[in-house]
Formats: sequence, structure tokens, C-alpha cells
Amino acid sequence: MAEIQSPPAPATSTELAPITTEQTIITTNAEGKRVKKIIRRKRRPARPQVDAATFKTDAPPPTGTIFNIWYNKWSGGDREDAYLSKTAAQGRCNVAKDSGYTKADRTPGSYFCLFFARGICPKGVDCEYLHRLPAVTDIFPSNIDCFGRDKHSDYRDDMGGVGSFQRQNRTLYVGRIHVTDDIEEIVARHFQEWGQVERTRVLTARGVAFITYLNEANSQFAKEAMAHQSLDHSEILNVRWATVDPNPASQKREAARIEEQAAEAIRKALPASYVAEIEGRDPEQKKRRKIEGTFGLEGYEAPDEVWYAKEKSDWEAAREIEAGGLGDRKMLEIAETAYEDIAQPEQTQGGNGILSSSTLAALKGYTAIPANKRPAAMTGPLVGYGSDDDSD
Repeated sequence: MAEIQSPPAPATSTELAPITTEQTIITTNAEGKRVKKIIRRKRRPARPQVDAATFKTDAPPPTGTIFNIWYNKWSGGDREDAYLSKTAAQGRCNVAKDSGYTKADRTPGSYFCLFFARGICPKGVDCEYLHRLPAVTDIFPSNIDCFGRDKHSDYRDDMGGVGSFQRQNRTLYVGRIHVTDDIEEIVARHFQEWGQVERTRVLTARGVAFITYLNEANSQFAKEAMAHQSLDHSEILNVRWATVDPNPASQKREAARIEEQAAEAIRKALPASYVAEIEGRDPEQKKRRKIEGTFGLEGYEAPDEVWYAKEKSDWEAAREIEAGGLGDRKMLEIAETAYEDIAQPEQTQGGNGILSSSTLAALKGYTAIPANKRPAAMTGPLVGYGSDDDSD
């Protein structure tokens, strides 16, 4: 009996067309001319990290009174479960092999896959979350982390929760590190996989490290990726959010960084020419300010407050002119009203008057005073009329 081959399964809607990336390179050919080359590369699809048939999420032991299905943990009991904090992670993310495009790459503003960061996502290309590392261009609201989870006002679960929205969470506390002579190199090598590290501090004697990432989203991704993992030995790491550094130099450095971020946001919002003038990088604008800043007074140089107030008034006047100008509209309305009064004068009661009735009503009771009339000069001696203080 001949074997009958079953027809291939129809293509499902989950199959995505390959996503390509473009890179523009400007080079010079043999003739000395500049040539622009566009290099297109196809991004590979994300692969499943674990088998979907074997993937399962075990319910944690009841350590509280209320079970939160979103965070997959109990609340209302102990702030930290000693058993779970010493259990090894089920998998580990390999960015070089597991990264790829998913359904989320076609949706702007998508969040990152929490299970991908933990190395146990079974969906691969069909996942509705991003399977890659966060970049500087990935910006999320301050009350939501890169995985789409809501932050809280405080650090729940003893600094092991999602994080607080009251300050930026960029520094991780890593405990239970196996102490060796090359502990600093081991910590730097493992944690640099998840993004650009700004600063690393290792307390060798205690087996503790503090890692500060340049981008907040990378610190959130690294916290989930390295939780309960091991480095070069069989230790189980305790990764949590670090408290505020009490060092005054660190606090001053953090304040300066926040101010620089705010200044960078203002630079992007204002025109480039205006920013160059404020920062003193435009020589023509500096020359114009030196000439116009005197306001016609020789040797006078207007301070910044006066100069910016003048520019603000000029800008508001120009905006009114562009919008039609409120003052111009008022002048046009007054002119039209006057023209109507002259062209169509209202008739007086007699029917033969030139002035309108409103004008005549305004002139009633008006007494003309000659312009050359002056008050009479006082003559004679001044006379005292007496007061309450006088006694007869």
C-alpha cells in the first residue's frame, strides 16, 4: 500500500515578512568623487528560547495573603521569601543568539519581553514584545518600566520590586558574589552584556558590587536578566535596587547629570540658531547683540534680562502680525466704523442735520473754554478766615 503524504499546513498569520535595516555609507571612489552606498541587511527572526511544550510557570509558595497574578507572587506577608531568593534561575538570555525581530517591531512604543530577559520565552518571532536590548532611543514614562509594569512610590519587596518612580533607578546592588582575585573583571564582563555601564564599584571583601548603567531601561533589563544567575562559579546572585548613595560627590554628580539631561531636552525643543546664540557659539549673533544691545546709548551694554525681554516682546509682536495682528484688526474696525458714520450719517430729528444724533447728544451740555483764557491774578492781601484753633 502506497503511503499517502499529507499536504503541508497552510501558512498562518503569525508568519512575518523579514525586516530589513538600511545603513548609508558615503565613500570616495577612484576618481575622487563621493559615492553614497546604501547597505540593506535582513534582520533574523527571534528564536524560541525554550520548548513551548515544556514551558510552565510554577506557582510560588504561599508566603502572603493575596496572590498577585501580574507579578506572580504573594503579597501581604513577608517582604522577602528566603527560599525563592536562593533558587537558581530557570534559564539565561543569550543576546547574541536569541535577539531578533518579533511582532512588536512593527508596533511603535512596544515594551520588552520579560521572559526574554530571563531566557525562558517560548514564542520567538510570534511574541508581542521586543526581543532585543534596550537602546538610548527607547524612552518610556517615568511610572512604567521597560517591560510595561507599573512602578510604585516606594521600593516594594525590600528593594527587589519593579522600582520607584520618585527617582531614576540606574544602580543595581549585586550580592552573594563568589570572592576571587579577579572579581572585578568577572563582574564587569557579565554585566556589560546588558548595556553601557557608567560606573562599577566592587567591595571585594564582602562579595558585593554596585553597577550603574547609563540608561535606566538597561538597568531594568539587567536586573531581570541577572536575578538568581551565577557568574563564573555556582553562586546564586542577589540582584536588587541600590539605595541612594550617601556620598556627597555622587549626589552632586547625579544632580549634574539630571541638569544635563534637562538642558539636552531644551536644546532639542528650541531652534538650533537660538540655542547657538544663547550658548555663544554663533559669532554673527554675538556681533548683532553687541550692536543692538546698546539701545542707542554709547558705552551701554544691556544685561541678559533686558536683552531677553526685548527679544520676547519682538517675538510676540511678530507672532501677532503673523496671526493677523489684534491691533491691526482694532484699527480696521475703528476705521470701518468711522467710514460708516461719514458715508451714512444718521438724520437728526429735523431730518436735515449733518452730524449724527449720537454726536449731538455728546455735544449737549459741553461748554467750550477758550484756549487763551487764563485765571485772573489774585490781588489784595490774603485774608484769614479763622479756624477752630482761633479763640475769640
